[in-house]
This record gives sequence, C-alpha cells and structure tokens, in this order.
Amino acid sequence: MEDGKTQTPQANEAVDADNSNRQSLYEKTEAVVQRQEAANKKTEELLERQETLHANQRLAGTTGGAVPVAPAKEETAEDYSQRIMKGGLKE
Repeated sequence: MEDGKTQTPQANEAVDADNSNRQSLYEKTEAVVQRQEAANKKTEELLERQETLHANQRLAGTTGGAVPVAPAKEETAEDYSQRIMKGGLKE
C-alpha cells in the first residue's frame, strides 16, 4: 500500500458487490419511476376524458338533474272501452 490504491482481492470483490447492489437498486428505482410516470400519464388522459364527458353532459342537459315529468293524461271511460275493444289490455 505504498500509494494508497492497492487493495486485497477480497476488498475489490466487496467494492464490486457494493457497486453492483447500488446499480441494481438504481435500475429498480428507475423502473419504478418509469412505471409511475406512465400511470400518471394514463390517469391524466382519463381525467381529461372525464372532464370532456362532464362538459358535454352539462351542455346537453343530461347531468342527472331533475327532469320534469309530464303529467299522465287521465283515461276516460270511453277511452278505456275503446282500448279494450281493440284488444289493448296493456296499460
């Protein structure tokens, strides 16, 4: 160890193993980051589609608000007898 750079073979293996672990940890982290970015992009696309759908529903008036129902016409006895004579037992 005259120049301070000489190491035993066992020490070199330990350093190589440590660098290998660090590299694999880095690669794993990078893979997780890439998957997260892809998931974020997909979520953003879905959110944009949902916002567009909501806007279209609001413009069309189908957002689930109260829809006025026209009152049903009362059937008179004459209408009822005509419906029965035509074979229309359905209501």
